[in-house]
Amino acid sequence: MNLEQNIIQTAAETKRASRILASSESRSKNMALNTLARMLRASEEKILEANIIDLNAAKEKGLDEARTERLKITSKTIESMALACEEVAAMDDPVGAIEDMKKRPSGIMVGRMRIPLGVVAIIYESRPNVTIDSAILCLKAGNAVILRGGSEAFNSNRCLASLISQALKESGLPEKGVSVLPTTEREAVRIMLKLDEYIDVVIPRGGEGLIRAVVNDATMPVLKHYKGVCHIYVHKDADLNQALEIVYNAKVQRPGVCNALECLLVHKDIAGVFLPMVAQKLGQAGVQFKACQDSLYMLGDTASPATELDWGFEYLSLKLAVKVVGSQSQAHDHIDRYGSNHSEAILTSDYSRAMRFIREVDASAIFVNSSTRFNDGGEFGLGAEIGISTSKLHAYGPMGVRELTSAKFVVLGDGQIRA
Repeated sequence: MNLEQNIIQTAAETKRASRILASSESRSKNMALNTLARMLRASEEKILEANIIDLNAAKEKGLDEARTERLKITSKTIESMALACEEVAAMDDPVGAIEDMKKRPSGIMVGRMRIPLGVVAIIYESRPNVTIDSAILCLKAGNAVILRGGSEAFNSNRCLASLISQALKESGLPEKGVSVLPTTEREAVRIMLKLDEYIDVVIPRGGEGLIRAVVNDATMPVLKHYKGVCHIYVHKDADLNQALEIVYNAKVQRPGVCNALECLLVHKDIAGVFLPMVAQKLGQAGVQFKACQDSLYMLGDTASPATELDWGFEYLSLKLAVKVVGSQSQAHDHIDRYGSNHSEAILTSDYSRAMRFIREVDASAIFVNSSTRFNDGGEFGLGAEIGISTSKLHAYGPMGVRELTSAKFVVLGDGQIRA
């Protein structure tokens, strides 16, 4: 069997499994999730051994420190994955719920029932925990899933996928409900992305280059976000001490993620006081500033002049673009031009200013007086998260179990015919 036949067979088997999962009872799905949690804890040594193989190979290939860190599995990681299984199992099952049932003048009752998307393909880089997060969310929502992790995590992902299949089997569900592409060849992804007869939606998780490549090749819908260029606008009436802590957290706590702060906008009336505070606190943490001409002299030795390329750039590091603005309207205009519809925040004590920001700024999540780092499915109460969508069809923001379902119309009648 050649590569293309192998991928088609995997997709066809997953499609068949999806029909069974779509009508599976919540009890069976929850049993599988709780069984998987138990297996993860019991298989810690096996998982760590597989991960060490990947880590050693990554070291030989010269993988950078950030990607190696994302690749690494620890005992804490395994426990976190197990807890995620139990948390998702405890969540309400959206599948089958009928919403907005209304009686029409003809006498028919019309409502909408939540249904699974079908087969979800997920393409991701480095992080093996995505294998578990993706599988358990798709399972809870009644979807089958095809996983394609990065080649650097191949052994870790296969080990985790084998546990998922075993948990499905023990719970009376189809083992092929979760499949991992059986190869690290890049051509396998290209083949998979043409199989819209088997795959209903694809979700890429990774860098902008990966996501754009998937969008260009896929013949099925793609749920995506290209990058996270997140702004915080500090209005002139903000609590500056509070604002400083929020800005610090948003930039420094974990700079290499999509909800980290990339550009700070500060009202001109407070820039002379606030920006030196920022320079001292963030500068001590190693932050380098790309500053507009009005802010450059306020930010100390670690600041350099910003260029046009610095606005709208996702640094994913301890670099921060800084711009002084003359008004809230100017801040909105900057975000509209350079933002990525991911996470945007305003720091202000003025309720009307906050409400205006919420209404006018377009992003998957808007924050008032809090860090952009909260844009996360777990923090929003969704359980594990399959990704953050910055396109409005079919989800906007973090995607949990409900976002992995759609809705079909259900019509209940008593003999009505249309005149």
